[in-house]
Amino acid sequence: MSLDLIRNRIAAACTAAGRDPASVTLIAVSKIQPIDRVEAALAQGQRVFGENYVQEAQGKWPDLRVRFADVALHMIGPLQSNKAKAAAELFDAIHSLDRASLRDKLAAQAQSRGASPDLFIQINTGSEPQKAGVDPADADAFIASVRASDLPVRGLMCIPPEGQDSRPHFRELAAIAARNGLAGLSMGMSSDFENAITEGATHIRVGSALFGARG
Repeated sequence: MSLDLIRNRIAAACTAAGRDPASVTLIAVSKIQPIDRVEAALAQGQRVFGENYVQEAQGKWPDLRVRFADVALHMIGPLQSNKAKAAAELFDAIHSLDRASLRDKLAAQAQSRGASPDLFIQINTGSEPQKAGVDPADADAFIASVRASDLPVRGLMCIPPEGQDSRPHFRELAAIAARNGLAGLSMGMSSDFENAITEGATHIRVGSALFGARG
């Protein structure tokens, strides 16, 4: 599917929801994609990309950032605490802050560097034991603890359970964000980003619908 078609679908979903299309950031999920597909998206003006793996991003993006200006990189996959330093140096935003040990590593990096990526706290809206993320019952306390660490919390992220209607999960994420005064909602992927926009998403993560199958 072309980038223009994705953009048109975003615009249509925003119009239907009474929203400004400029209020939604398209994150092109470029993990494990052939470099020519990424370059094609860059050539069409896409400038916000999502990666899951620090090492892959380190090998791919320094050269691309020399060739293409104003690229913003978002870490959207699980982040190991021992990769926090590298992630803080490479990414403009991290969407997967989900535990105290990672919070503390990122806070130490922010103190050392005098800067921090924008942070989204991952909420496990389905309370799935195999999935990363803060349980909804613990979300308010964890958000407060991240703020107390002087870290820039921009919003929340979720990945709804596979095979379920994602809309109740999007609504729950939006409710947690609203009561904590957070504007950013990173939610919605290739199969459900229009529903996410309806529920208030500010960042959508689209990979397969944009690039096709990986590899």
